[in-house]
Amino acid sequence: MASKIQKTIARQKEKIAEGAYYEAHQQLRVVASRYVKSQNWDSAIDILYEGSLSLLKAGQRGSGGDLGCYLVDVFEKAERSVDAENKGKLLSILRAFPPEEPTKKKFVDEMIAWTSKFGEYPNGEPELHHVAGTLYAEDHQPYDAERHLALGTKDSPEQLAKVEYEWYTQDEPHSAALYAARAIFPYLLTGNLRSANKAYLIFTSRLSASNKNLMVQEVSSTSSDMRVYPSLPLLNFLGLLLLAIQRGTSDLYKQLAKHYASYLKEVTAWGDALAQIGEMYFGIRIPRQGNPLFDMMGSMMGFGAAPKQAASPRPGTPKAQTPSRSSTPKKVEGPVPPSVDLD
Repeated sequence: MASKIQKTIARQKEKIAEGAYYEAHQQLRVVASRYVKSQNWDSAIDILYEGSLSLLKAGQRGSGGDLGCYLVDVFEKAERSVDAENKGKLLSILRAFPPEEPTKKKFVDEMIAWTSKFGEYPNGEPELHHVAGTLYAEDHQPYDAERHLALGTKDSPEQLAKVEYEWYTQDEPHSAALYAARAIFPYLLTGNLRSANKAYLIFTSRLSASNKNLMVQEVSSTSSDMRVYPSLPLLNFLGLLLLAIQRGTSDLYKQLAKHYASYLKEVTAWGDALAQIGEMYFGIRIPRQGNPLFDMMGSMMGFGAAPKQAASPRPGTPKAQTPSRSSTPKKVEGPVPPSVDLD
């Protein structure tokens, strides 16, 4: 059987080399379908993997993408585990896609859905998220890059911070915090404080290195160090927010929010994310709206009203809203809010 499969694959590769792309695509699909009907999963997988890769390398993006999506469908029907071999096949196909090919997003979404169903990570395999996000970043597709890097590996924060910083350089100098937040908030909202800190450090390091005239003050204490940017109060807020989360006290968070209240009013898109962060890390409950009678009956019977979901462009990622160019960024009075002790 193995030799028969190899002969079929070799024959179709010859047709692809000769430029008979449509014929090869159709025959590969038909043969794979026969194996799927007989539940000969290994043969179907071999046919689809080799066929997809060959067509993509030949520049037949639509046909190659179609067979790639069919391969993911077979993985799901066969209930294949998310192991190194299967991930390797999908990553090889993913890397063979040309930029901006429409079926690429379909392939990535279906690939991630398969890993979330048959793997150990409910949000999908981090390694696949990381590779997909990195490729989207290389293709200058920051929204898709963000979506996947936020759920990636320990190496993803560096890539995401790079994406956001390069995006920021195309905007006004005072908008740095808006782009830094796009890297920090998603990690915080998925409980990944370490990655949030790493993204903040990388973003601010690049900011300082690329802007020699930017005023920076180093603030040190017995337990932490921090760069403070007098002309970028919202960026200071993000740094202090990360420190406050490490302390985990609601009073500190409330003091911080109060001190920066006038600046936070300029970024209303942060509201939902900060409310969720306040609840997750400081126990500050988000006010819920519901039917009082239903809520009372629910508490009596052991269930409560379902919380209203905050509307946002993507769960966990606030939309960057840049202040108008005519506005002048505000400056903080001092390097650290007087009521926030870093010791």
